[in-house]
Amino acid sequence: MKLHELLRAIEYKGKPENATVTHVTEDSRKVVPGSVFCCVAGKGFDGHNFAAQAIANGAVCVVAQHSLGLPCEVVVANSRAAYGLLCAAFHGNAHEKLTLVGVTGTNGKTTTTCLLKQMFDHMGYKTGLIGTLVNMAGDVEYPAVLTTPDPWELHGLFAEMVATGCTHCFMEVSSQALDQKRVEGIIFQVGVFSNLTQDHLDYHGTFENYLLAKRQLFVQSEIGIVNLDDEAAPRMVQGTPARPVTYSMRRDDADYTAKEIQLSSHGVDYHLVARGSIGRIDYQVPGAFSVYNSMAAACTALELGIDLPRIAEALAKCGGVKGRMEIVPTNTDYRVIIDYGHTPDGIDNVIRTINQTRQGRLISLFGCGGDRDKSKRPLMGEIAAQGSDIVVVTSDNPRSEDPQAIIDDIVAGIKSRVKLHVEVDRHAAIAYALKKAKPGDTVVLFGKGQETTQILADGEIDFDERVIVKELLEGR
Repeated sequence: MKLHELLRAIEYKGKPENATVTHVTEDSRKVVPGSVFCCVAGKGFDGHNFAAQAIANGAVCVVAQHSLGLPCEVVVANSRAAYGLLCAAFHGNAHEKLTLVGVTGTNGKTTTTCLLKQMFDHMGYKTGLIGTLVNMAGDVEYPAVLTTPDPWELHGLFAEMVATGCTHCFMEVSSQALDQKRVEGIIFQVGVFSNLTQDHLDYHGTFENYLLAKRQLFVQSEIGIVNLDDEAAPRMVQGTPARPVTYSMRRDDADYTAKEIQLSSHGVDYHLVARGSIGRIDYQVPGAFSVYNSMAAACTALELGIDLPRIAEALAKCGGVKGRMEIVPTNTDYRVIIDYGHTPDGIDNVIRTINQTRQGRLISLFGCGGDRDKSKRPLMGEIAAQGSDIVVVTSDNPRSEDPQAIIDDIVAGIKSRVKLHVEVDRHAAIAYALKKAKPGDTVVLFGKGQETTQILADGEIDFDERVIVKELLEGR
C-alpha cells in the first residue's frame, strides 16, 4: 500500500513523500523497512523519543502529536487514535465486512463472547472470537495476549476472518482498550454491558473513570444491550447513539426478562420473555450469573434477527468455558473447581453458586495480583471468609510486589470467623487444600482460570493448575 493512500484514513498536517508501506506500529522495536511509526506516549515512556531511531531503522513516515522536525513526519491531534485508524486502513477495513458484537463489563465478558460463538456456530454460521482465552477465525486458533489486542493484531485478525469466510465476530472489549483507543473507528452492530464492580482502579484511578471508559463502547455501537439489574446500566447508554435494549432477572420493565428461574447443580432453566414471544432456556452451566450470561447472548442473537426457538435450541447445546467454574476431572470423592474469579464480585458469585448445592465443606484458595488495584484485596478476603469453611490465602501473579505483602493486605480484611491458612507458595497451597478435602467437599482454586503460567518478580514460570492437581493427586 502507498503511504498517501494509507494516510487518507486520518486527518494530518505535513507533506511526506509517497512510499510503499509494509507495516504500521507504535513499538519502535518492531520497525522494519517500510514501516509507519506512530509516536504514542504512555506511563513511563514516550514514543516521540524514539522517532529518529525508527527512521534510522527504515520507517517511511512518523506520526506524531507535535512536530519533531523530521522530513517524513505527519502531525495529528491524537496519535493513539491515528494508530488504530491506520491499522484498519492497512488491513482493508475488514471490520466493516463483519457483524461485530462487543462485550464489556467487569465480569462475564469471556463467557458471553464464547457462548455467542458456540451458539452461532451451532446455528451454521462461521464466526470469529477475540478475547482473553483465545482468538479464533472459524476453527483456527491464535494465541491471546491481551483481552482486546493491539490495533495491528486486531485488524489483522479481522482480515483473517473475512478471508476465511466469517460473517460475525464476537469480541471482549476491555476498559483499558477503550481508554487507549485500540478500537478507534470501529462501529459495533451490538455492544453488550454485563455489570460493573470494582476492578482496574490501579489503571483508571477512580470508579467514575472506569465507568466512563466502559461507556465508550456504546458511543461506538448501533445497539446497546445492557443488564438493567446493574445500577450503572442507564449511564452506559444515556447520551450515546446506541439504541438501548435492556434485560433483567428482577425487573418487569426490561425489554427481555427471565421468569420461572430454576437453578440446580447442573445448570439453569428459565423462560425468556421477549417482545411478543416466550422461550424456555436450558443452559447447562450452574449459577445465577449463568442466567445473566445466557440472557445477554440470547438477547444479542434476537436483536440480530435470529428467532427465539432457534436460539433456545443452540443454547441447549452449549457448554462451559475453560477456567470459568471448570470442574477438574479427578478420581476423588470431592470436587475440584478452577475459576478465574479475581474480583470481589467474581469470587462472591462463584461461592454463592456452590453454596446453593454443595454437600460438604467449601475450601476456597485465592490470592491477588501484584502491581494491581490494592483496595480490592481486603474485600476479596472477607467475601471468601464469609462463604467458605476453609480459606487458603496464597499468591496469584505477584509480579514485582512482595507476595507476603499482598497476602497481608488480603488477611487484613478478614473479619469473619473462618479456618485460615496462609501459604505464599501457590503449589504448596494447592497441596494443602487438597490434603484437607474430605468426601463431599468442594475445593475452588480462584484466580488463575485459563492461565497456564505464574508471573513472578523474575519472570514467568509454567503453572497449569490442571496439571498440578493431577500430579499432586497421583503423588508426584
